[in-house]
Amino acid sequence: MAVVTLSELVGAGVHFGHQASRWNPKMFPYIYAEQNGIHVIDLVQTARLLTYACNYVQQASQEKTTFLFVGTKRQASVIVAEEAQKCSAHYINHRWLGGILTNWSTVQKRIEYLKDLDKKEESGFLNSLPKKEAALLRRQHDKLDHNIGGLRQMKKIPDIVIIVDPKREATALLECRKLGIPVIAILDTNCDPNLVDIPIPANDDAVKSIRLILSKLSDSIVQGQNSY
Repeated sequence: MAVVTLSELVGAGVHFGHQASRWNPKMFPYIYAEQNGIHVIDLVQTARLLTYACNYVQQASQEKTTFLFVGTKRQASVIVAEEAQKCSAHYINHRWLGGILTNWSTVQKRIEYLKDLDKKEESGFLNSLPKKEAALLRRQHDKLDHNIGGLRQMKKIPDIVIIVDPKREATALLECRKLGIPVIAILDTNCDPNLVDIPIPANDDAVKSIRLILSKLSDSIVQGQNSY
């Protein structure tokens, strides 16, 4: 059963692709037409692949699978954090630091240090330090929180990664491919669908489009979790 209607997709502007001159020819099967120099995405394909992706994550989440949401572009940042938190997933929404997955042991140490700084702030310990020292530690905390705050509860490399705009998140995608982690991606007409496991052709620049698709995926993860 479809998890999304064509009218929902149209209403969110999911069908608007990039300028035809910026396309990736590998996206040809997912393009419906070209209008005024802009590619129009085939929403029948989007609905089919989104339904497939939702069924996939729902089934996976029944087995206590861990998910990582990745989207660092301005339009996606807030939505990525909100939808990941909704389904108790991890997320990166500001900047992908190279080696987050391929150099996980080092990143884990930084996460532990961030959590240690969290405790020091909460306990009031930082207030007991000299002002300069406390300010330095708070700056370190804010920087770590900005970069890896969404990984606080991540104990191991994720089982599935959900990416908004794999062209922009090329480093994250490369690390997933290197480690054999399945990738679901919202990808526009300038991306290569062959690099991801489950492509969801859609406008990856519009807030409404990103929110609609990520919310359907996170809702499906929650449904799977509720049927443990």
